[in-house]
Parts: sequence; structure tokens; C-alpha cells
Amino acid sequence: MSDESEPAPIIDLIEARQQRLYKIHEGRLAKVRAAFEKAMPLPSRSAKSSTKKSRRKKPPKR
Repeated sequence: MSDESEPAPIIDLIEARQQRLYKIHEGRLAKVRAAFEKAMPLPSRSAKSSTKKSRRKKPPKR
């Protein structure tokens, strides 16, 4: 009276390990990025002046 159902799926241990390590590294990278942004925030683009200084060309020497 054994119930022959579908066998348990085969687990690819190498792929599972790679996914786990990926999540670990991504979590660590997110923490580092957050700490870096807190320590050295990027200047906002609106703070930059949109006008550029025009440089005059030097007159040619004779």
C-alpha cells in the first residue's frame, strides 16, 4: 500500500550555495554602500551652477 507519488525534487547543492553566498555578499555590499553614502554624501545636482564661465582666447603672439 505504498503511495507512489512524485519523488522529492533533486536539490542542486552547488546552485543553492551560490545563491546563498550571493545574498550574503549583496547584503554586505549594501551595508558598505549605506555607510559610504552617510560618510561622504554626493552633492546634489541642483546645487551645481548651470552657468559656465567662458574663457577668452589669448591673442596670438607676434
